[in-house]
Amino acid sequence: MGTLLAISDLHISYAENREIVSDLRPESDDDWLVVAGDVAETAEDIGWALGLLAERFAKVVWVPGNHELWTMKQDSLQAKGVERYDALVALCRELGVVTPEDEYPVWEGGGGPVRVTPLFIGYDYSFRAPGTRTKEESLAYAHNTGVVCTDEFYLHPDPFEGREDWCRARVESTTARLDACDPAVPFLFVNHYPLVREPTRVLRYPEFAQWCGTELTADWHTRYPTAAMVYGHLHIPRITHHDGVKFQEVSLGYPREWKRHGHPHGLLRRILPTPAPV
Repeated sequence: MGTLLAISDLHISYAENREIVSDLRPESDDDWLVVAGDVAETAEDIGWALGLLAERFAKVVWVPGNHELWTMKQDSLQAKGVERYDALVALCRELGVVTPEDEYPVWEGGGGPVRVTPLFIGYDYSFRAPGTRTKEESLAYAHNTGVVCTDEFYLHPDPFEGREDWCRARVESTTARLDACDPAVPFLFVNHYPLVREPTRVLRYPEFAQWCGTELTADWHTRYPTAAMVYGHLHIPRITHHDGVKFQEVSLGYPREWKRHGHPHGLLRRILPTPAPV
């Protein structure tokens, strides 16, 4: 019987991480792999990593992180915003990788059935910095502390006016899809960012939370039947529970981070069937 595994924040522009990805292998021929964003910054690297994983795992499900959506000068893909995202979806489809634009696959293995639901939501600056009330105040606070996400320079929202407008459009379209699904099969939500703000409370720099999600999804894990929620981005791999629902961060992170603690939870995190308590 297969296992549903997950990982995120591969960041293969680092040689050490690229080597790790080269060695990732399933436990059985029936294993699925969820990749919760931040594979790399260039289309070439994204294609290499997802193509390699798609050859090894029975099914690979991908959601974009913020890094995939950056438009860098050294990238052969110079599209911005929605056009870039659409090009990455097309690349994944060529590789046989499931994206947020495809039919949500149902995992029938141990712990199933669950509807594996890849999301692309983005963020809208609603996780504001301490003591601020508006996006403008929150961004000003971050600039004053020097804690500013690189998205502000490389992640373009075209043709939307701002990243928050793109986020709201994605929330609206995704909500319509979720509402149309059969509620008898619970969702396994996969998003680069957590669907609730609580996991960001442990960030060393709380002002960074504004680039980590949206309040618009805060009730999705209770509004919809939810088996679990898988995310990355924060580089703080752990399991928390919110309203009785398991939230699991599955990030690898940068070498300077994982070299401090190794990989105590393993490289690929088991999502289903739920691991037996130790």
